[in-house]
Amino acid sequence: MLNLRSVDLNLLPVFEAAYEERSLSRAAVRLGMTQSAVSHALARLRAVFGDELFIRQARGVLPTPAANRIYAKLRDALASVRESVAELRGFAPKTSARKFVISIAHPLGPMIAVRLLERLAHAAPGVEVAFSTRSRPVELERAMREGGVDAAVDWLVPERGRFHEVTLFEDAIVAVARHGHPALRRTRSIKDLKAGAFISLRPRVEGDHPVAGIREWQRLKLNYALEVSEILEIFMVASQSDLFGLIPRSMMKIARENFGLRPLRVGPNTASVPIKLVWHASREADPAHAFLRQQTGLACDDVVPHGSRKTV
Repeated sequence: MLNLRSVDLNLLPVFEAAYEERSLSRAAVRLGMTQSAVSHALARLRAVFGDELFIRQARGVLPTPAANRIYAKLRDALASVRESVAELRGFAPKTSARKFVISIAHPLGPMIAVRLLERLAHAAPGVEVAFSTRSRPVELERAMREGGVDAAVDWLVPERGRFHEVTLFEDAIVAVARHGHPALRRTRSIKDLKAGAFISLRPRVEGDHPVAGIREWQRLKLNYALEVSEILEIFMVASQSDLFGLIPRSMMKIARENFGLRPLRVGPNTASVPIKLVWHASREADPAHAFLRQQTGLACDDVVPHGSRKTV
């Protein structure tokens, strides 16, 4: 196995220039080196790779099959290094080709993703963002620590580790029933609420919930007749039955306009459910990541315009 410590990485741009120019003299001009320095660098690379790399011709040089394979692997790696160094010196949204991954577990995640993509299409057309909208993210903390996920929009935040967070908007839990449900007129107290039957969403955590605005509803010990996996199942079942549902306040407009659901306006003196943008501390100083955080916050404003937004 090749020991990278034995390789002078400064030689790799020389290989790249010789390959792309097909001429040692043109490669020397491109790199600001003498032709003899380029020849010496390539001789050292031949020793490392155990291959001639380039065959001299009457006009320039011809890459060997081994050089073709090396260049195919090396090209993107060098481009990525140059891009990272350039953006640490100064991020240019209009020309950047950065790629990001965001986890959005909130039920409005797909709509936030759509609005973020729309914003980036104008502000940073070369930037790509992939999204995970799983309601139960797997090993999210580890993925953010290791760089597999750049940020998360969630109401559950990591308990340990060097993570930063900011509140995007304040949500809450609302009890709903179908339009015309008799309970809309007669439900006036928690006791009345407990007399009904609810659809429950499969919990993400066991025991007491760490978020006060969810924990207060949990402690009411409501009568749950049906458990479902996705929030939209609550909308559908509640709209077609006498079961009550618990949904995020931020989705009340969708519940009303698309499913005919109405709020019961009864519940605990509930604390809010802060929806947060979370990222690992290692990304804090990256100007491209700061731009992504700003645009994500603005996308949340587009979806939840009356939310209490904080500075990202």
